[in-house]
Amino acid sequence: MKTIIAGVALLGTAVSAQAADLAVKAPYTKAPAMAAVYDWTGFYLGVNAGIGLGRDRTQHFDAAGADSTYLSPLGAIGGGQIGYNWQTNSFLGPIVLGVEADIQGADMRDGYVNANGNAFSQKLDWFGTVRGRIGLVTGPTLSYLTAGYAYGNVNTTGVAGGVPFAFGGGRSGWTWGSGVEAALGGNWTGKIEYLYVDLGDQTHVFGGGAQTIRSDLREQIFRVGLNYRIGGNGTYAPTVVANWNGFYLGGNFGSGTARDRSSIVGGGAVNTFNLAADGYNGGVQAGYNWQTGSTVFGIETDIQGASLEDNKTCFDCGPGGLAINSKLPWFGTVRGRLGYAVGPSLFYATGGFAYGGVKTAFNGVSTSETLTGWTVGAGIETPFTLLGLFGPNWTSKTEYLYVDLGRSTIGGGPVTFSTDVQQHIFRTGLNYHFNAPVVAKY
Repeated sequence: MKTIIAGVALLGTAVSAQAADLAVKAPYTKAPAMAAVYDWTGFYLGVNAGIGLGRDRTQHFDAAGADSTYLSPLGAIGGGQIGYNWQTNSFLGPIVLGVEADIQGADMRDGYVNANGNAFSQKLDWFGTVRGRIGLVTGPTLSYLTAGYAYGNVNTTGVAGGVPFAFGGGRSGWTWGSGVEAALGGNWTGKIEYLYVDLGDQTHVFGGGAQTIRSDLREQIFRVGLNYRIGGNGTYAPTVVANWNGFYLGGNFGSGTARDRSSIVGGGAVNTFNLAADGYNGGVQAGYNWQTGSTVFGIETDIQGASLEDNKTCFDCGPGGLAINSKLPWFGTVRGRLGYAVGPSLFYATGGFAYGGVKTAFNGVSTSETLTGWTVGAGIETPFTLLGLFGPNWTSKTEYLYVDLGRSTIGGGPVTFSTDVQQHIFRTGLNYHFNAPVVAKY
């Protein structure tokens, strides 16, 4: 379901391909008609960079029972891609079919888990994909879904029951995601992309067969890229006449994943592990934009309901063991936005104040508290219409937010439990602008 949400999050932007009709409809009857002058057909190659986050449930089994924690490799990724597009027409307007291959270096690692005398470490040091793409075109903007084959190299090491172990190597699986690519001028295009990468599971039996480690390999990739289109529209230069000024309000939905560094201190021991609350979020937002040329300044506030939860983390799992439950039922932000308009699209960075409710159950004690912190992220906003059902005042947006709500602590006596509250949010939304936002020509 997480992969479905991730794709839907950019599909809202994709259906804006029909926004090319907006410029010839009221209230902009004097605006020149949009022409689909940008042809995406042909070869391209490029480079990309971003971050990756793993949510790799890792279970240790021995004669004493089982522990369940999460390894959360986090780090930078970067590499190159090559592909080919075919552009044709459909009842939705111009569409693009394509194939793309990429190869990535990565520094995604996590060596934080050290609990009950067992230490685990994991690293993803490279991966690649071979994917199909299908997308909708609005002039110089392509919004697409993508899926295909994935492969990579993952190594897991550590010590369990006093016995060191190491296993891993080459893995293969599948990937699914979505993105937005826009012409920047000449033969150059820029893209924003999300991928969910599933490289299967690793299982290792050691210690004479007395112990078993099983780890899922589930990675989420957020990246930006720059492509050069071979034989493309070398003379293309976008002309922006968009009006993003004014007040807007709307709704959004999406998903989130946590990487909450946690610890239990007591009885002369310190146990460290990750909580990885995962689920869905949705809510409303309101904001105001000021525009100077192609530069847009803005402020936005939102409030979200969420179902983010980790109910799989436990030690000596089962009756008499220790289970930990972590939930984020709601959160909100108040952020500034700084954007740049390219054709009909607005690319922006955002950051500001964050707050939210956190619920934790540990060792028979439950707490509910409101924490405050900060957030930073980026996104894209474009005109929106779906088979003529929406008018020129509507836009869709897709954005990524990192939300840090600080630290929550339970205890203070013989045993103290502490956890950071840090979420990675991916969501899409619809906005209604009280000043119709876009009149564009190319």
